[in-house]
Amino acid sequence: MSGQKPVTPDAEGLAAAAKAAGKDAKKRGGLPPVHLWNPPFCGDLDIRIARDGSWHYLGTPFTRFELVKLFASILKREDGKYYLVTPVEKVGITVEDAPFVAVDFDAAGQGREQVITFTTNIGDTAAAGPEHPVRVTRDGESGEPAPYVMIRAGLEALIDRKSFYRLAELGEHHGDWFGVWSGGEFFPLIPSAELHEG
Repeated sequence: MSGQKPVTPDAEGLAAAAKAAGKDAKKRGGLPPVHLWNPPFCGDLDIRIARDGSWHYLGTPFTRFELVKLFASILKREDGKYYLVTPVEKVGITVEDAPFVAVDFDAAGQGREQVITFTTNIGDTAAAGPEHPVRVTRDGESGEPAPYVMIRAGLEALIDRKSFYRLAELGEHHGDWFGVWSGGEFFPLIPSAELHEG
């Protein structure tokens, strides 16, 4: 039938559909409403987001930042899996860790009034708070911390090392934890006892 999409997902076709779907959203200054789209699953596409935030297609890094931004705008997480979604198709992709990397932040105010606004590798921003929580996981073997901030709709950014060190400089003790305040919430980074051990 005419107008029917091919069964095998294709990056070029997906990019064209994403561009068309995103035009209205761009006019309104927002992102495409992927939360409203529930198209059929069309299979997996060999797109991988590496831990450093770089995107790869068929093993080759994306060289066009505009394409990364376009695909990032139609990224969706469902049941722990990641998909690129347009109004007519949904394809699975691989995300090694988090889909974004928080590469910088600005802090305004102090103490409980402080607001920390993160910027990702693709230019999105999110002010840490109840809707954009910060969390830290620890590697079971090395104990190495991996800090994350929620950017939007279940999509997190891994906070890069330099930003995490800067974040720690803003930290204070609260209860049994050392962490940071932002948006009226306290986000624990490390148990206070571990700092005293050092």
